[in-house]
This record gives sequence, C-alpha cells and structure tokens, in this order.
Amino acid sequence: MSEHYTPPAKILHWLMAALLLALLILGVYMHDLPLSPDKLRLYAWHKWAGVSAFLLLLVRLGWRVGHRPPPLPCSLSRHMRFAAHAGHLALYGLMLAIPLSGWLMSSAKGFQTVWFGVLPIPDLLDKNKAIGDLLQTVHWGLNLLFVLILLGHIGAALKHHFIDRDDILSRMLPRRPEN
Repeated sequence: MSEHYTPPAKILHWLMAALLLALLILGVYMHDLPLSPDKLRLYAWHKWAGVSAFLLLLVRLGWRVGHRPPPLPCSLSRHMRFAAHAGHLALYGLMLAIPLSGWLMSSAKGFQTVWFGVLPIPDLLDKNKAIGDLLQTVHWGLNLLFVLILLGHIGAALKHHFIDRDDILSRMLPRRPEN
C-alpha cells in the first residue's frame, strides 16, 4: 500500500479545505451585516457553497470507501492513533451536520435554498421562528466546534512535520516528480 494518499483524495481534501475556509470566512463576515440586497446575495452564495460542500463531501466519502487511506506510521502511540481517527471522524461528522443544520435553519426561517439560483432544494421543515432561531444557534455552535477541531487537525499536521519530522503531512501534499 502506498504511503501517500491517492491523487483524487488529495484533490478532494484540498478542494474541500479551500471551500470550507471560504464558507467559514463568508459566514462570519455576513452574519452581522445590516439587512440589504448585498447581505441577501451573500447568504445565497453561502447556501450555494454549503450545498456544493455537502455534495463534494459525499463524493469524498464515496472515494474513501473504495480507497483506504495509507496506514498511520507504526511509531505513533495507541493514544495518538485513537486521537487521529477520532479527529477525522469528528471532522467528517461535522462536515455532514453543519450543512444539514443550515438547510434545516433556512427551512424553518422560511428561506428556501435555490442552488445556484436554478435548482430549488426542498424545505425540510415548515416555517417556525422559534425552531429557526434554535437551529441558527446549533449551526453557529457546530461551526465553532468545527473550527476548534480543525485547528487541532492543522496543529497536529504541523507538529508532525516540523517537530516529529515524519511524513504525516507530506502524504497529503502534492508529490514532486522523482529525479
């Protein structure tokens, strides 16, 4: 088995990373804007990108089912292996839960999602302000948890690269042609 992730796994990882970073930045930026056509347009873009991230995650999960990731180095302790697996499981779970909470929130607040302004996504809930407000809090909280776990993920990758000097990070980076 290769010590590196497959090229499609790497592309999906970094594409998802860029999309999620953009979603997080846009979500924080637009949250406190005054109501305006610009704010509504940003919300539409955020929702489009959220649906796209959800669909990309499904592709990524499908790829992962058929293509096992490379094994963790034997030098990692049992606790570190557990932490790595738990962290990845939490990230995948949150990448599923966050867009679903946003979809539920939009439904409850009475704002249907229309993907790229063309494909209406059916509402999952009837309009209900109290539930919409609760789901907004849930969506925000899940995003905060995601950021915390993501910071741990990035920190662990950097620690492995710069302190432990192993190949954990380099396995996910594009490979340079061999000379």
